[in-house]
Amino acid sequence: MADIVSTLARRGLISQQSDPDLQAILAAPTTVYAGFDPTSSSLHVGNLLQIMLLAQFQRHGHRPIALLGGATAMIGDPSGKSAERNLLDEATIAANLAGIRRQLEHYIDFSDGRAVLVNNADWIGRFSFVEFLRDVGKHFRVGEMLGKESVRRRINSEAGLSFTEFSYQLLQAYDFLHLFREYGCTVQTGGDDQWGNITAGIELTRRLEGKSVYGITSPLLTTAGGAKFGKTEQGAIWLDADRTSPYEFYQYWIRSDDRDVIKLLNYFTFLPDEEITELKRCVEAEPEKRQAQKVLAEHVTRMTHGDEGVRIARQASGVLFGQEITGLSDADLTGIFADVPSTGIPRDRLNGGIELLDVLCESRLCSSRGDAKKLIKAGGAYINNIRIDAIDHKLTPKSLASETICVLRSGKKNYHLLRFT
Repeated sequence: MADIVSTLARRGLISQQSDPDLQAILAAPTTVYAGFDPTSSSLHVGNLLQIMLLAQFQRHGHRPIALLGGATAMIGDPSGKSAERNLLDEATIAANLAGIRRQLEHYIDFSDGRAVLVNNADWIGRFSFVEFLRDVGKHFRVGEMLGKESVRRRINSEAGLSFTEFSYQLLQAYDFLHLFREYGCTVQTGGDDQWGNITAGIELTRRLEGKSVYGITSPLLTTAGGAKFGKTEQGAIWLDADRTSPYEFYQYWIRSDDRDVIKLLNYFTFLPDEEITELKRCVEAEPEKRQAQKVLAEHVTRMTHGDEGVRIARQASGVLFGQEITGLSDADLTGIFADVPSTGIPRDRLNGGIELLDVLCESRLCSSRGDAKKLIKAGGAYINNIRIDAIDHKLTPKSLASETICVLRSGKKNYHLLRFT
């Protein structure tokens, strides 16, 4: 079995570890877990590093557990947060859990017991408040809890820290203890902001079971420009294709800074070291080709959205270079042409046919029908990137490039969306 610790260290994925001899401890097959709070129906790119850590463990012969925090999501982890989260109801959490389960299966093989998916509501939900204080709370010391960096930071902030959030580390610590008892889980992974919660679980297990369990944290990700990884001006980059289209997802990775791309290849792909080294040489010698970014975008998009997602992303990218627009969705086209003006037109007008001259004027790509005729005669009018030479051309339902959108173009780059609703 390959050495998981060496692999993670070589790829820069270990920031802290609870035992310096972890390499020897993980020489035998081990069960390891990471937790994901279902605060949304989709995970986002910020969660992807922990998913990749579990996937790396699995590829090295270990068994991963993905813990979905159906109970802890009702409280909210204060770690890394400047304000208290909104509390979610049970129905919302149930819907979120279903969405996240489907996404995790893209990265981790859950068949035949190779990995385990659990929901901590199944055990934490059985406790009464008094029982939890008696059986778990008495093993914690308030001084130690106050000493956690995430707690200190929030206590000293303007927002403060509620008792609800203060109790979160007890719940996560008990998760570790429960998974040790039920599944023999001895390793927990998380981001650096989870270190206090992880060590609380290590200590609780030692006190109640007299056994050693271990923790590994990965670095918190920011871009070379100092921005939070996985965030854009439009918001988070989601793993759900309905919230972030495959094209937008692909483009996020394509736009990776040259200073970040090799680190991201190590984090988010399973490419061998020698291939990443070669891509590093490409970045240094021919950065304008963006070869490393293309490889990164294809690998991560394929894992997340499959071959079809890569096909759509490639096709969508080609649209901006004049490739015929076909087989894309409204969401795809809206992502591609996010900054392009649009005009809404009643759908039933298509049934009788709409003169191209009229829509060129209605969209203000042309100032008059005479101006529109000149554009068409000059070969500068396009529908869905197909040049139209006929002055009397009409738009019909067959002119739609997606469910409701037709793409007009004047000249090389002057686009306008027609939305037939």
